[in-house]
Amino acid sequence: MMETLVSKGKQCFINNYAPFPIVFDKGEGVYLKDIEGNQYLDFVAGIAVNALGYGNDTLVQKLKEQVDKFLHCSNLYYNEPSIQLAETLVELSGLDKVFFCNSGAEANEAAIKLTRKYAKAYYDNNKYELITMKNSFHGRTYGAITLTGQEKYHKGLSPLLPGVNYCDFNDINALKEAITEQTCGILIEPIQGEGGIRPADQEYLKAVRKLCDEHDILLIFDEVQCGIGRTGSLFAYQSYDVLPDIVVLAKGLGGGVPIGAVIANEKAAKGFEPGDHASTFGGNPLVCSGALAVLEEIQNKDLLDHVKDKSTYLITKLNGLKDKYSFIKEIRGKGLMLGIELNIGVQPIITQCLSEGLLLVPAGKTIIRFVPPLIIENHHIDQAIDILDKVLEPYTE
Repeated sequence: MMETLVSKGKQCFINNYAPFPIVFDKGEGVYLKDIEGNQYLDFVAGIAVNALGYGNDTLVQKLKEQVDKFLHCSNLYYNEPSIQLAETLVELSGLDKVFFCNSGAEANEAAIKLTRKYAKAYYDNNKYELITMKNSFHGRTYGAITLTGQEKYHKGLSPLLPGVNYCDFNDINALKEAITEQTCGILIEPIQGEGGIRPADQEYLKAVRKLCDEHDILLIFDEVQCGIGRTGSLFAYQSYDVLPDIVVLAKGLGGGVPIGAVIANEKAAKGFEPGDHASTFGGNPLVCSGALAVLEEIQNKDLLDHVKDKSTYLITKLNGLKDKYSFIKEIRGKGLMLGIELNIGVQPIITQCLSEGLLLVPAGKTIIRFVPPLIIENHHIDQAIDILDKVLEPYTE
């Protein structure tokens, strides 16, 4: 049956993915099962999406309750779950206003439109340039892919969106040189995800905040992957003690249902007026109910402290592998967004781990990424490390 379904998938899907030949059927806790009953320990979590793992009672119940009420209404009207979620995000973020959409790419699109609209409303048509970081990743839509500072994602898409400049990450002097009178916004991932799990330095982010204040430039943090508890604080910027003007969210916010969000301070939010931007499914009551459940579980079950504790344990275990294998160069990241860099390609290793029942995902050709559900326990980490150790062993020969 698996082979038949995979064959059908290859026939009917556009060939923009290269999925493993596995069809998943059910999830429970931190495990997935395929349609043949094989079980896999999931350290991918939908690429940092399934924050609560699989089958969380609160999330499932909230979604079922909303399904029984209604699934959707237009943004021409209010709905209670979206109001509750926006109010909660404002309260928790230290910012003021919220816009909902469906994904991280859409949220980044909204953020750059908001930034340019703000600049043109309060300055002039010459203040429109955006600075993003080399090695960054901000999504697959046209604007978001332009913001992404990796040429491999730009191939075959030129001309890209004008007015976007790229700067070396964690280099404040390079950023100072890049800023001009035309700069209206600076977009940074506090931890670069697809770029190799590279955290920003705290001193760097504080200096960026100061530069933005001095030049009246909007500071945007892309926390699509590193936000919503992934680093051990609800928002990654809270661990840096740097408040942006705009933060972009998605992935873990919905715990598995598709949602994106832009949270802005009062100043930046003035860039939009009615009719300036929209999203048909943004603020959908079903997904907002799911996001409320995620935030409720993170707070009620002390998951932020849990993430910090499990991060320490996982880093210790990964360092044990580093001590054992000379081809492991570095371990880096924050919370449960960690990566190990090897001096060999990691795709064969990830494929072998899959055959042993462990799901992993790369972050570039030489980095293995660890973004498990936030509910992971020590014995799950032990199981993952044991499998990875077994797979790495032959590479020492």
